[in-house]
Amino acid sequence: MIVDLFSGPRGWSEGMRMLDLTDVGLELDADAARTSQAAGHTTIQCDVTQYPTAPFIALIEGLIGSPVCTPFSAAGKQEGIVDLPLVYQAVHDLAHGRDTRTRLKTACKDTKSILAAEPMRWLHDLRPNWVCMEQVPAVLPLWQQYAGILRGWGYSVWTGVLNAADYGLPQTRRRAILIASRVRRVTAPDPTHGENTATDLFGMTRLPWTTMADALGLEPGLRVNTRGARKTQGGNDFPCDAPSWTLTEKARSWWVLRQGKRANATVRRLDQPAGTLVAGHARHDYQWVKVDGQGDLERRPLLIPEAAVLQGFPPDHPFHGSESKQFLQIANAVPPLLAAHVVSAATGIPLPERQPEQTAA
Repeated sequence: MIVDLFSGPRGWSEGMRMLDLTDVGLELDADAARTSQAAGHTTIQCDVTQYPTAPFIALIEGLIGSPVCTPFSAAGKQEGIVDLPLVYQAVHDLAHGRDTRTRLKTACKDTKSILAAEPMRWLHDLRPNWVCMEQVPAVLPLWQQYAGILRGWGYSVWTGVLNAADYGLPQTRRRAILIASRVRRVTAPDPTHGENTATDLFGMTRLPWTTMADALGLEPGLRVNTRGARKTQGGNDFPCDAPSWTLTEKARSWWVLRQGKRANATVRRLDQPAGTLVAGHARHDYQWVKVDGQGDLERRPLLIPEAAVLQGFPPDHPFHGSESKQFLQIANAVPPLLAAHVVSAATGIPLPERQPEQTAA
């Protein structure tokens, strides 16, 4: 049995399907639980922190944990960073069979911070053969604390920050990852894609990063002109469906995805991966904009199926709840393709050579 703590809309589970693995998810949020059940994943709607570990003793093979990230996310107040010493203490205590979560939680500036210690309760009680965990990059020091404890218990452990774009996702999403196994040596999964696709010292060539145009199924050969919709002739044509090294900041007409309302919001062209989808923003904060030197020509919000594809889900994944709740589930989820690579590294199960293409077309 594989148990997925804080399972959400099942990004980990969708990734494990690529490896012919299934899991049981524990999730408190009703909409996310409905989503995962509609997608065919076994789900227990519950408070993970109160659910007993005893039913899983001697049954568990793998453990997955993606605790709530909002206390540590750069999109929020980041009070979880201030709370880290308390979380460290909770992890240390749980690793030694002492549950001090309730007392330490009351001292946290953000009471959700203590959720990052929850996987240690399950690890201490169940000792699974392999472990995969994910969080925002700011949590890497905590994963390193986990790693030290797990090594003391005989596990091989790798921790670090991975960029999901290096594994085929059309999004430069960076996440702190922990991979551990007590039955095999583990290390980071080999990247399959890269911004720089030159051949390395071992003669291996990565594929180029997947662009938003690639993932969203734009017609091959589609081109735009730097003069946009103006009637006068001139300008230069550039492809939407492939990187264009000649495109510069002076290009006067181009569809971009603007992520946020602030002046310094992330802006990415269609021939690039998206920036990180952040749960701290509303879906309508993500806008497709046709930019021009004289102002924005057209705009519309990012659609839910488009957001799903940029996060690595099928466009028809059955997200439940209001549109804002659906976007929150998407932005919080582990991208399935990244999950597949991480679990493959933990288990030794190879990914199929080719993954099915998913588009919003």
